[in-house]
Amino acid sequence: MTESPFKIAIPDEKLDLLRKKLELATFPDELESADWKYGVPLADIKRLTERWKNGYDWRKHEMELNDELPMFTRDIDVEGHGTLNIHYVHKKSTVADAIPLLFCHGWPGGFIEVRKILPLLTASSPEHPSFHVVALSLPGYGFSEAPRKQGFSNKQFAEVAHKLMLALGYHEYVSQGGDWGFLITATMAEQYGGKYHKAWHTNTPFGLPPSPLREPLSFLSFMVTPWTAKEKQGLARSHWFRNQGSGYFAAQCTQPQTIGYSLADSPVGLLAWVYEKLHNWTDSYPWQDDEVLTWISIYWFSRAGPAASVRIYFEIMKGQIDTPWSLPIPKIPMGASFFPKDIHVFPKAWVRRGRRIVAEFEHESGGHFASYEAPQVLADDVRTMFGKGGGAYGVVPGKGGYA
Repeated sequence: MTESPFKIAIPDEKLDLLRKKLELATFPDELESADWKYGVPLADIKRLTERWKNGYDWRKHEMELNDELPMFTRDIDVEGHGTLNIHYVHKKSTVADAIPLLFCHGWPGGFIEVRKILPLLTASSPEHPSFHVVALSLPGYGFSEAPRKQGFSNKQFAEVAHKLMLALGYHEYVSQGGDWGFLITATMAEQYGGKYHKAWHTNTPFGLPPSPLREPLSFLSFMVTPWTAKEKQGLARSHWFRNQGSGYFAAQCTQPQTIGYSLADSPVGLLAWVYEKLHNWTDSYPWQDDEVLTWISIYWFSRAGPAASVRIYFEIMKGQIDTPWSLPIPKIPMGASFFPKDIHVFPKAWVRRGRRIVAEFEHESGGHFASYEAPQVLADDVRTMFGKGGGAYGVVPGKGGYA
């Protein structure tokens, strides 16, 4: 489990192959005045493809990532799955008693999601706590090795993340996660909470309504409690996603290998598949073309290829088709940030059920990729939760985090 420094260095031949594939791209036609109704507009994909092929400088962005993010790799043994070489960002605060924090991404994200929030969380100040931040690339993402066997689900992802924190000397830590990072850190909090994992925060708080059969009294209580205006807006957003934005979810949950051929072979196919989510899941975020292309390029150049990233959907969801969907209910302190343009925005009462909520934050703007869209807002939420007067202050003994 020896740590090795890591720098991104994509071989020239991979850059040449990407350019050749982009030159051979075949585009579909498009209906008149379609805009985003049928998916990503043709004009957007043609513009991004042309930029990727002739204007985008990967070497420039590769160097910037290497300069900004202290990156490493380390072998992690996973029960039943052998040893995986894991890529991660690890930046320590200058504050000696900074709080160790694991940052966990989901799909279609990656370690790049920590880029903007990293200097905020590690900053030292007498006004707010500081953190030692670890942001791993989940197995199958970025420059981490992918699982080789079936059955690599949320418990295995949680095991990798937990063992990484221990290997770095963080035997008591907290976490922040979004998208699949919510489920993975929730699983960690349930499995390792108390002794190791002390508290967790999420920017995609999932919750389930009570079952009318298993929990009739709670169900009746929810039925007669009126929704607030924001909860109605959140349910409308969730309804939109379920009916107009979740087709990818069905494909990746059931036959991930099939879509994997398109993602692995066609850079334009990968671009369209991911760019749709970047656009639709954010709150009018002003994406620059090079931002998008850096995000997509990390998937294209990833160690295992982009197809490996979507298998998490199948592995986690395959056991839920014929059984009631359940979520981990950790007992350690939890914080939740609600952003109105997330893909699911559940009523707070659903999120609170059975959990030890110590901090809630409701925002007027923001979407699914909060650490990238609104890094200052999310950093302030985390600082408040773990700062003096916050619900999770002092959960890691001796780690107040103040300069």
